[in-house]
Amino acid sequence: MFACIHSPKISDGVSLTDFGYAFSPLLEETARDTVVIDVEGCELLFGSAYGLAKEIARRAVTLKIAGGLECKVNVALAGNPDAAIHAARFFKGITFISPGEELTGLGDLPIESLCFQLVGIEDKKQPGAQGWQDILETLRLWGIRTFRDFATLPIAGVSARLGQAGVKLHQLAHGKTQRHLKLIQTPPVFENSIELEYPLTELEPLAFILARLLNQLCAKLNAYALATNELQVHMKLENGTFHERKLNLPYAMRDHKVFLKLLLLDTEMHPPPSAIVALSLACEPVKPRVTQNGLFIPLAPEAEKLELTLARLAKLLGENNIGSPELLDSHRPDAFRIKRFALKGKIDRRNRTRRVKNPRVSVSPCPALPLMAFRVFRPPLRALVDAAKGYPTQISAWSSDRSVHGKIVRMAGPWRATGDWWRTDSWARDEWDVAVESRSEKGAQADQSLQVLYRIYRELRNGTWFVEGVYD
Repeated sequence: MFACIHSPKISDGVSLTDFGYAFSPLLEETARDTVVIDVEGCELLFGSAYGLAKEIARRAVTLKIAGGLECKVNVALAGNPDAAIHAARFFKGITFISPGEELTGLGDLPIESLCFQLVGIEDKKQPGAQGWQDILETLRLWGIRTFRDFATLPIAGVSARLGQAGVKLHQLAHGKTQRHLKLIQTPPVFENSIELEYPLTELEPLAFILARLLNQLCAKLNAYALATNELQVHMKLENGTFHERKLNLPYAMRDHKVFLKLLLLDTEMHPPPSAIVALSLACEPVKPRVTQNGLFIPLAPEAEKLELTLARLAKLLGENNIGSPELLDSHRPDAFRIKRFALKGKIDRRNRTRRVKNPRVSVSPCPALPLMAFRVFRPPLRALVDAAKGYPTQISAWSSDRSVHGKIVRMAGPWRATGDWWRTDSWARDEWDVAVESRSEKGAQADQSLQVLYRIYRELRNGTWFVEGVYD
């Protein structure tokens, strides 16, 4: 059995859908003022189907219509959803139609009400509405005025003259349609929480709780063919405060074992200040990562293993020492920071190819210019520089793995750079680019002259010289 609830004067702030969920979880929202519920088995709670209809009408007084008045609803019960919808919309109060008696109950309804579901609540502007209106106009020309008149026509003749659309209308008029409800699916919530019986102070029992929540979360992601690139952990502590952590993953995945190891490593690096009494775990669902391997390209290591390796290194070396270098917006020499590995965006190769192939776009060829790289010494080499004439003429520097010594034959500079005078780590120095002459022996040729370009600088605070790097 199906029950249809219809309210012709419901206000904008009232939802019949929420009202219908109080009686059955199987619900179809046909319109804002019309819902259909599957009441099969509800007789055990309300005594009979008619008792259920009376209970629906009684509880409907809690709803409000425009002006603050009580809402009166029409309730109809029938063996199929379409018959219940027609009865609720055109009969006031409570209507009960026994299975097999649909034509008896609906036979006197006007033929114009047949297209209610097919054209979208009598909206003639919706796509396909004009075709149904043409069929109704044909029926009027035939002298068909009610459901009973249309139902008496032979189905073979209706199919030959009106096609499948006419057959649908004929089934609606006869009250013999068989279909399932178009159920409303609530959006999934990817969040799990648990309140603990006793406070947790150790990592091992916390791992069991996290594994349970992650198994449920990943199972739901698998059910919806989704993954996640962000995990949020919300811990309620024994002292009344909260401890929150967020894991931003560089790619989407849904392996609960990897999530568990990442969360445990993060908890070891950022432990909560007190015992845990409640735990909540949520994630942001995204589409999973799809990769296509080439036939002749060796398989790359799994991305999950890379993320675990980075997490272990971050625990050993510190989070600020793992990642990729990024130059800072500063004039301080060699100023950089370590940031987390992340993709800036995807390259649209298709659009890029189109731009290249577009004949209206002129691409100027880039000349092949010689490039010079600068190899930085970390830490810089401390040097002894002869600068008696005001500029460097001789240099000598060494370390365990490299050495620089010789006569300076060419130079450029100095370039003075200072900054951050208000801080304790202020900097001020003079920089030079110098060519150092050195000699080597190659076979029979001896004393062959070589020149190597270096960047050197002198600290203005103490006059110490350093070799910053070499030009390759």
